[in-house]
Amino acid sequence: MKGWALIALAALVWGPEVGAAQEAMTIGRLQYEGGGDWYANPSSLPNLLKAIGERTGLKVAARERVVRVLDDDLWQTPFLHLTGHGNVKFSDREIVTLRQFLGQGGFLHVDDNYGLDESIRREIGRLFPDERLVEVPWDHPIYKVVYSFPKGLPKIHEHDGKPAQGFGIFLDGRLVLYYSYQTDLGDGWEDLEVHKDPPEKHEEALRMGVNLFVYAVGSR
Repeated sequence: MKGWALIALAALVWGPEVGAAQEAMTIGRLQYEGGGDWYANPSSLPNLLKAIGERTGLKVAARERVVRVLDDDLWQTPFLHLTGHGNVKFSDREIVTLRQFLGQGGFLHVDDNYGLDESIRREIGRLFPDERLVEVPWDHPIYKVVYSFPKGLPKIHEHDGKPAQGFGIFLDGRLVLYYSYQTDLGDGWEDLEVHKDPPEKHEEALRMGVNLFVYAVGSR
């Protein structure tokens, strides 16, 4: 265990004073090509970061950082978040760099904001041609590292009425990419008045987001 993993564990065990001595972490909002609205849900990540800071003791920034795959900032961001409704397209150089980032301790959360599924599955196939996108088992730490989700990913928005599913790519046993499908966590993280979500759905979404971030920084 090293780096961000030690920070995450120490802050969870000993409290906020440990995180206060460390550099603030943040979430990288991934800007991509292809025409999809990578900037969707503007209030979602600030709300999630606030919840992470208040509930875990980790020192986090107030806002996310917008990053592109080829930016130097990519390597300073332990947790990447990709969302949108439309097409996602990575260049060949971006595929190589993102694969390296994930293989060297990075984490990518893809949140289908409805309409992303076809293109993101295609790009994940390009990213990891020798790996299979599989459903993450409900007993995986990502569902219990801070909050318990014994039935897996919570359902926040209806979309097609299908059950919420969490898919992943594992490298050497580590979950490096998590794809939340048919739920829309990002909408659930947004200010309550945006989507008129019941408070309990907003809370479920935030709790799952806290789990995602703590797992990501703790598994590096």
